[in-house]
Amino acid sequence: MEYDFSKVLITGAGGMVGSYVDFGIKTDHRLLDVTDLKEVMDICAKYRPGAILHLAAETDVDRCERDPDYAYKVNSLGTYNLALAAKKYGAKLAYISTAGVFDGQKGGAYAEEDEPNPQNYYGHSKFLGELAVKSILKDYLILRVCWMMGGGPEKDQKFVAKIIRQLLNPEVKKIMAVKDQIGSPTFAKDLVRTAKILISENKRGIFHLGNKGVVSRYDVAKFIMDFFSSKKSIEPVKSSFFGLDAKRTKNEGLASCADLMRPWDDALKDYLNSEWEKYFYEHSKVA
Repeated sequence: MEYDFSKVLITGAGGMVGSYVDFGIKTDHRLLDVTDLKEVMDICAKYRPGAILHLAAETDVDRCERDPDYAYKVNSLGTYNLALAAKKYGAKLAYISTAGVFDGQKGGAYAEEDEPNPQNYYGHSKFLGELAVKSILKDYLILRVCWMMGGGPEKDQKFVAKIIRQLLNPEVKKIMAVKDQIGSPTFAKDLVRTAKILISENKRGIFHLGNKGVVSRYDVAKFIMDFFSSKKSIEPVKSSFFGLDAKRTKNEGLASCADLMRPWDDALKDYLNSEWEKYFYEHSKVA
């Protein structure tokens, strides 16, 4: 029997990941404040979802470091509220978590069974969300991702977009990219597609859904520059170069127990081809 995705409630559907969701009952922060338990309960009572795809989160790591109370309110309390509602109305909860729950000290990529040990407020707040989900529910998915990419020129405010905008800026002569941190880039379109599969197959537990492979920010930036045949130079720098508020761990690489995600470079190439190429060449003429 085919799964009825019209009965899936989506939180945070207005964001980068949400832009790839083409099913279900979509809510954004204007329609649903996940930190308000009454609002969460009311919307679940209204729609009686079979599953909840919980995308709403504060993912700005530095903002979380500057305002930990806000981070905990959105990422921890908001997820706790969704877990309570999922239990009351018998819904599966799929919660998007992060490689940031780990301490970055492991020699290789992190597996699902590795012990979390977050090192900044963002990681702590997301890990508390995981603990809430696991303690309240039996029917849950915790989907850990890393270095999200997606949304195109309109919604992408993360690393890929920042590199592309620097390439388009004639005043930027050299790209600086961090070489001493590694991770597993995650294409939001692939994440949504895989979350649908896991929900429809009634899977439960923790899954790592970074695209396959572990690379540095420098590697990703170099790939983008090569894709657009950029003549600008690129310089590898240490993570301390940018003086960011939140501590970044050295290793956010993810390995999965399930063969669900394609290689990171295939995903990035698809993303650049489908959502950035036209924009880039139109704006490079202007620049």
